[in-house]
Amino acid sequence: MYQKYQWKPSAEMATLRQRAELFAQIRHFFCEKNVMEVDTQILSLASISDPHIESLSLETNVEGRPTTYYLQTSPEFAMKRLLCAGVGSIYQLGKVFRAEDRGRRHSMEFTMLEWYRIGFDHWQLMEEIEQLLKCVTDDSSISCERMSYQEAFETVLGINPHTVTLNELQKISHDKTEYGLAETDRDTLLELLFSHSIESGIGLKDPCFIHSYPASQAALAKKYNIDGYEVAARFELYWQGMELANGYFELTDSIEQAERLNDDMHQRHLLELPPRQVDERLVTALENGLPSCAGVALGVDRLLMLLCNLNEINKVIPFADDRA
Repeated sequence: MYQKYQWKPSAEMATLRQRAELFAQIRHFFCEKNVMEVDTQILSLASISDPHIESLSLETNVEGRPTTYYLQTSPEFAMKRLLCAGVGSIYQLGKVFRAEDRGRRHSMEFTMLEWYRIGFDHWQLMEEIEQLLKCVTDDSSISCERMSYQEAFETVLGINPHTVTLNELQKISHDKTEYGLAETDRDTLLELLFSHSIESGIGLKDPCFIHSYPASQAALAKKYNIDGYEVAARFELYWQGMELANGYFELTDSIEQAERLNDDMHQRHLLELPPRQVDERLVTALENGLPSCAGVALGVDRLLMLLCNLNEINKVIPFADDRA
């Protein structure tokens, strides 16, 4: 006899219809702007190097050789290879996978909207995201706030994240979270404070862009100087205390890109995380030339949560309750 499993959808039918409508609105938005939809592979021989993101993998045999494939945590690398090939502005709406615990806002498999605009910087991309939000909410009055990373820390915690000492960071982190006295990495402490003390209060009414992160958190973004501090040309979008999107004025220097990937690998080693195969195809593509562009990844399931006034990601995914 077969065991009786829960077979019904985890999302209400009305939510699934709104999900379909959201997909249609997104595609119409980019069609109107002549931004081409692409559909890159889910499996790759290399994975993201970011020590803060863990990927899912599978083992198989290819032509008699044991081979590891990684499920994409983001279509970023493949899309950048298309950009280097001259495809122009593009977007992708599809599944991505991350090895993280399930939670109210987290799922191992989720839907991501990622797009790249040739000739845009991160400020222009923020404006386009605001246009997209107006489109999918049918609310032309939406106006996104903008706040620098420094302003967020000064407003909530009364410290400048660029100049605060390590000892001060350790003490404040311990006071706020009971952790941090033994942590010696500044960015880890800053991220702990941001997630614990700042994030939940951002964009409670209107969407809010947090921009100009410390240069040490540049990831794949360019760097620039503002008010005497080197910062990253990147932003994150928050709405009702939830992160929706992460965007960059993209790094185009292939040499610096390779150095950052190698730095990530070194950091993974120090944290005793599994090694990753550096994506040499991406580096080679960048050597051919990545046009000046800005790119952003947006969590579609989270956006749908807000549109449907739901507080659990499982309630906007068709079969989120299917588990081993």
